Amino acid sequence: IARQDTISENSEEEFEEHRSFADRVSDTMAEFGGSWWFLISFAAVLLIWIGINLAEGTVGAFDPYPFILLNLMLSCIAAIQAPVIMMSQKRQEAKDRLRSFNDYRVNLKAELEVRHLHEKLDYLISRQWQRLAEMQQMQLDAMHELTAKKQKRAARG
Repeated sequence: IARQDTISENSEEEFEEHRSFADRVSDTMAEFGGSWWFLISFAAVLLIWIGINLAEGTVGAFDPYPFILLNLMLSCIAAIQAPVIMMSQKRQEAKDRLRSFNDYRVNLKAELEVRHLHEKLDYLISRQWQRLAEMQQMQLDAMHELTAKKQKRAARG
């Protein structure tokens, strides 16, 4: 990090390189399951299911009133959807960890660069003060020399 190397990386690309087909499928499923389109379409399917079974009555309905088949299907969907969402969250957490580590490295590099710049500025300022002191001493020497010459002239004349 202390060298002049660039350490900034695109953590998204690095993470995407290591994702398997199953990872991509579960992420897509989790993204779809958390969308407004899914919620609205799922609510519509539920309403249609309930509406058809209530309209048919208890005799012709494929899933009469306590909707046991609907409960079974909802339980199966939840049983599949929960682990898929958890797997997706774990991958998102890993991606966030990778991004956080990359941010840490970039911030550390920036801190080292700022510290190095401060050292350079401190060095330049100290050198400048040294030069100013030397110039002031030269000016004082020149003034003393001029004063001494003036006093010699005044004493002669």
